[in-house]
Amino acid sequence: MTETDMMEDSRIYDKGRSAGMDVWVFAEQNEGRIESVTYELLGEGRKLADELKVKLCAVLLGYGISSGARELVHHGADMVYVADEKELSCFSEEPYAAVLSDLIKKYHPGIFLCGATHVGRSVMARVAVSVGTGLTADCTGLTIDQVTKNLLQTRSAFGGSLMATVVTPDHRPQMVMVRHKVMKAAALNTSHPGDVIFETIAVELLKSRTRRLKYVADSEKTANLSEASIVVAGGRGIQKKENFAMIRDLAEVLGGAIGASRAAVDLNWIQYSHQVGQTGRTVCPRIYIACGISGQFQHLAGMSSSDIIVAINRDPQAPIFKVATYGIVGDLMQLVPMLTAAFRTLLRK
Repeated sequence: MTETDMMEDSRIYDKGRSAGMDVWVFAEQNEGRIESVTYELLGEGRKLADELKVKLCAVLLGYGISSGARELVHHGADMVYVADEKELSCFSEEPYAAVLSDLIKKYHPGIFLCGATHVGRSVMARVAVSVGTGLTADCTGLTIDQVTKNLLQTRSAFGGSLMATVVTPDHRPQMVMVRHKVMKAAALNTSHPGDVIFETIAVELLKSRTRRLKYVADSEKTANLSEASIVVAGGRGIQKKENFAMIRDLAEVLGGAIGASRAAVDLNWIQYSHQVGQTGRTVCPRIYIACGISGQFQHLAGMSSSDIIVAINRDPQAPIFKVATYGIVGDLMQLVPMLTAAFRTLLRK
C-alpha cells in the first residue's frame, strides 16, 4: 500500500470528514433467510438515520440472495449493498471480514450496526481492527448526542451492576453490536423505495484458510430460543442433567423453547446455546417460565423484558420473585410435571 493509499483510507477515521455519514446495518442471513435481529437493527437504524438526516443502508453477504435484498428495502433500507458470491454461501470469518472492511473503506459509513450474535461476535472484531476503529459489544440502547452528533452507546458494565455509555468521538465508523430482542423490529412496508447495488468483489478478498466440511443442523425439537414466544428455562434447582427432560416436555407441549441459567450450563446439564443471561442470549418471549432459577442479575439481564414471567422456586426469598408476574413457591419436581399434564389436556396434545 502506498502512502497515498494510506492517506485515502485514513479518511474514514477522521471525525471531521466522516461525521454525518450513512448508518449501516449488517444484514445477517442463514441459508438465504434474513435473521430477525437484522430487522431490529433496521428499526433502530431508521431512527438514527432520520435524526442525522442521512441514509439507512444495509450490507448483505451470501450467494443467491437477491430476494433478501428487496426484503431489506421493504423493511426500511434506503440502499442495500450486496456481495453475491459462491465463496460467501456459508459464513466464514476471513472473507466476510475482508469484504465488509473493503466496503467500509469504499463508502465510509458513519455508524455500523451489527447483531451481537455468534456471527457478529466472530466477524466484527476483525473488521474493527482492519478499519482502525473501536467496537462496542452487547449494547441495549443507542441515541445521538444533540451537540456532537456522536452515537451514545449504552451497555451494562461491571457484571451488570451499572450501565455505561460508550462514545467513539475520533474514529469512524462507530461500530456497535446490539443485543437481540431489545429493540423493536422495523415494520414491513412494500412501498418503501430503495436501491440495491451489487458489488464486484475482488478475488483476493474471498480467500479463506478454512472451509466448511459438513453442516449438522440442530436436532432440538423445540422452538428456536431467540425466536420463541414461550421459553421454559431450568436452573440449578433442576438438581441434575436428567431432570431437564421435564423442562423439555413442558416446552414441547407449549410449543416453546428451552432456556437455561449459566449455572446449569456450567454443570454441563445442557449446551451453552440454551443459556439465557448476560453471557448468553437475550430473549423477549410473551411467556418466560423460570424453573429452579434463583434470578441473579446476570440472568435477569437476558430475560427481564419478557411480557409475562412465571417463577417456580422452593425459596420464597429468591430474587426471581421480585421480577415475576406470577410466582409459585414449591417443589418444581412435582409442579412442572403437573403443569405439563394440565397443559397437554388443555391443549389436547
